[in-house]
Amino acid sequence: MTVLYVIIGLIVAAVIVAKLYLCIAGKEKIVVKTDAPFVVESQTDDAIVISKKLTFVNEGKQCATIMDALVRPQLPYEQYDGIEARGKAEREGEPREDDYFEAVLIQKLGDANHEDKLNIFAKVKLTPRKGMTLKEALSHMVDLPLDVIWMETGRTPWHYTKVRLTLSAEEIAKLAGVELVKD
Repeated sequence: MTVLYVIIGLIVAAVIVAKLYLCIAGKEKIVVKTDAPFVVESQTDDAIVISKKLTFVNEGKQCATIMDALVRPQLPYEQYDGIEARGKAEREGEPREDDYFEAVLIQKLGDANHEDKLNIFAKVKLTPRKGMTLKEALSHMVDLPLDVIWMETGRTPWHYTKVRLTLSAEEIAKLAGVELVKD
């Protein structure tokens, strides 16, 4: 019976030591900076692409992985059906034609050999509908909320996180060079 108590005591001690080590080792901590302005990436007579740089910084003590990032425009046709809005998340320096977001690591804060931050561009392409021109459709535009959603993991189990950006009708009109019509 004494041997059993010794074995149980060793197991409990090992669990406590492991938990203490993991607490000291820390976890990843992703902070997203959204202070960059919206800018026009491209504009034609048929469409405009507007983007905003988001800086992801790992302020934690462990490496983090960002996966499956996407931009979801929140513009239902019941609110305004003159524009089709399509979103996309794109890593800086890694453009893709297929809208796929390849997983990427963000190293722990202060890692001298690797980046502890990552820039991702939240892009939205606005295309006119119902036979309107781009300028005509944007002159009647409404505010455009954009959800930027991504999966992140590290020592913390994977989970989805999001930030909401709002591209106001006034800002869209200014970027596109049109005058907003008050309906």
